[in-house]
Amino acid sequence: MNRAQSPWLHEEVGRRMSGRLQWFKTLPQSWLHWEPRLGGLESHADVQKALGAAQCLIEDAGDPRAAQRHLSPQEGVWRRLLGPRGPKVAEPGQTVDMVWANMALHAWPDPRELMSRWYQYLHDGGFVMFSCFGPDTLGELRSIYAKAGWGQPAHMFTDMHDWGDMLVHEGFAEPVMDMEHIELSWSSPQAMLAELRELGRNLSNARFRGLRGRQWRASLESSLAQNLSSGEDHRLKLRFEVVYGHAYRTSKPVRGDASISLADMRRMLGQKSA
Repeated sequence: MNRAQSPWLHEEVGRRMSGRLQWFKTLPQSWLHWEPRLGGLESHADVQKALGAAQCLIEDAGDPRAAQRHLSPQEGVWRRLLGPRGPKVAEPGQTVDMVWANMALHAWPDPRELMSRWYQYLHDGGFVMFSCFGPDTLGELRSIYAKAGWGQPAHMFTDMHDWGDMLVHEGFAEPVMDMEHIELSWSSPQAMLAELRELGRNLSNARFRGLRGRQWRASLESSLAQNLSSGEDHRLKLRFEVVYGHAYRTSKPVRGDASISLADMRRMLGQKSA
């Protein structure tokens, strides 16, 4: 992946998640941005603004140097004199106070392995903040595919309580999970499909594994227009469930299941340093 821009929905979720940093009594002095080109190149600035002079590292499985270039200041006389001034690429063994992972977890083939990687980047007492799609995402589109016998348009997304259980099993403590629904609309099936392609991979074992033809594409666009259009403007609408998560790294094994409500999270953060 070589993105010069991030998906609009991911940027919007990143902006909303950055607003949650105000809940913390003590902000992190260092942080790692996981996959910033997918998670949000623009919302990166919102996080950096909230954290002030906190040191930033980046991790990007595709091309971390490309991500670094996108997030560094533009060329100019001061950059030529002083060198690049922006986030640094994470090196093995480095640790930070916070891992920031926007809209990545649901697209990872082995999410517990990804949580384990986050864990390794954190100091004891550090925390991860992440967001991902929840199970209500694309319900309208799944119904269209099921009715037509077209397989799955996307893999099934995990419930937030199950994410919390996975975090505990990977060594995190006090996972906090909550969610919201976001509805997007488009002027045409073509615009909808173009944006959906930017959001990530279909990891479903029930997906169609061959190549679709023009006739199928025409049938899909017709079904979208007929089933998703509503209102006086006849825009096509889809609902997305966005899950937000937060958990601390602990050096001690944590047993059992643990989840905390959003109200408890606000109360807890008033007493606890991040």
